[in-house]
Amino acid sequence: MLGLRAQWQDVAVPPTMPVVTRRRVLAGGAALAALGLTASACGSQQEQPPAVDPLKAQLTLARHDSELAAAAATTESPRVAAALKQVASERAQHATALSAEIDRVAGITSSTPSSTTTTTSAAPGPPPALSDVVGALRTSAGSAGQLAITESGYRAGLMGSIAAACTAAYTVGLVFGDSAS
Repeated sequence: MLGLRAQWQDVAVPPTMPVVTRRRVLAGGAALAALGLTASACGSQQEQPPAVDPLKAQLTLARHDSELAAAAATTESPRVAAALKQVASERAQHATALSAEIDRVAGITSSTPSSTTTTTSAAPGPPPALSDVVGALRTSAGSAGQLAITESGYRAGLMGSIAAACTAAYTVGLVFGDSAS
C-alpha cells in the first residue's frame, strides 16, 4: 500500500516536462520572425552602380564630333576654321567630363589609369564638310537631350549642358550665311 499512497493521481505523471510546449513554439516563432527581419534589414547586398552605357555612347559621340570638327577645320576659311576649332575644343571638354563621370560611377579613382580608346585609322578620305559637322552636332544634341530626361542629378545636368552646347554650336556658332544646313 505504500506504493499506492505515493501516487495520489488517477494517471501517472511523466517525470520530465515535454520537450516541445506551446510556449516554446510561440517563442521560437517570434525569434525566427525577429531574426528574419533583422537579417533582411542588415544584409550585405552590394549596390549596383547605375548603368553607364548611355554615357559611354555620349562619350563616343563627343570624341567623334571633336575629331570631325577638327578635320573639317583644315579645309575651311579662317573664320569658319576658328569656329570649328572652338566646337572641337568644346566637344573634347565634353568627352573629358563624360569620361570623369563614367570613372566616378565605376569607382575608378584618379590614381587609377583610365581606359583609353584606341581608334584605327582608316584610309584618309576627303575632309568632312561643314554640313557633316552640323549633322553630327544635331544628332549629339538630340541624343544628349533625350538622355537628360531619363537621368537625374549631376548626370541630367551634364547631359542638358551638352545638349545645349551642341544646339548652340550648330544654330549659332556654325552659321555662316547659307553654308550650314
